[in-house]
Amino acid sequence: MKLGVHIGYWGLGLTSQDQIEIVREAERVGYDSVWAAEAYGSDAATVLGWVAGQTERIKIGSAIFQMPARSPAMTAMTAATLDQLSGGRMLLGIGSSGPQVAEGWHGQRFARQIQRTREYVAVVRKALNRERLEFHGETLELPLPDGPGKALKLTIAPVQDRIPIYLAAIGPKNTQLAGEIADGWIPIFFSPEHVGDLRPLLEEGAARTGRSLDAFDIAPTVNVSITDDIGAARDLMRPFIALYVGGMGSRQQNFYNALAVRYGFEEAATKVQDLYLEGRRDEAAAAVPDELVDTVTLCGPADRVRERLAVYRDAGVGTLGITPVAGTKEARIEQLRLVAELAG
Repeated sequence: MKLGVHIGYWGLGLTSQDQIEIVREAERVGYDSVWAAEAYGSDAATVLGWVAGQTERIKIGSAIFQMPARSPAMTAMTAATLDQLSGGRMLLGIGSSGPQVAEGWHGQRFARQIQRTREYVAVVRKALNRERLEFHGETLELPLPDGPGKALKLTIAPVQDRIPIYLAAIGPKNTQLAGEIADGWIPIFFSPEHVGDLRPLLEEGAARTGRSLDAFDIAPTVNVSITDDIGAARDLMRPFIALYVGGMGSRQQNFYNALAVRYGFEEAATKVQDLYLEGRRDEAAAAVPDELVDTVTLCGPADRVRERLAVYRDAGVGTLGITPVAGTKEARIEQLRLVAELAG
């Protein structure tokens, strides 16, 4: 099991110098990859280009590029450029984001996401293979049939023969799709105890195209706080979980709330959401049960975290993305070092 470090959204609490020192230390102690995120603040591509220029070996990954923010051709252009700038280190994570961001920020309809994602990935692959972009799908048409457009091909070549494409997915159908069309899967709030329910979804998707999952990379993101005070560690995790389970989306459509329900926390998920949407965020965080925290994070004493790392490994995780939850650069670096030591 390889380790990745997630630096998340840029500009939230740390300076640029702090962030690059975290990344360089991760590279020094053997982390395989570094991942940047985007929502409606910093974009991931700029950050990855900046990181690529100040590192040597660590792979750079988007977790994720938002589909509604870029045409598939633009995503291919960006991935190819970053692959060249980094000397062949690009990992391309993409995802559909959510309806509030897609429609409220990007002005793109959040509809037909399964078919849209399938066609989007197909066009990205076609572009990265430097084929002429002629594509006739249900959600994408290239070139447009009623104008002067012509089928073009990418003018630069990636360094890698095949840039790995990771799909961010939460729901069952999207997870199946990851198994069908992607090289890896980026789940958030991944529970290794529930891999028996999740792995068959990936296999079902792979079976549609007769492909093997032998080289498929399960690459969850997990928040980490290693300390002897497990109560304090859990409390660090609760606000983040409450934000997603309670506030990411509406009462009618919240993918993270639905995931908590599938994990068996229906009553708690409802309570957290009710409190969060009422503006009682501290109470919502307090309502996140210990069992849910323990299911989707790595927190507590070192021996306990070591045991949990083995559980992730046994669940078939290929890349474990670590988000150190701490207030300072020094504390985050210490968390990264501890995980590297505990993972062996």
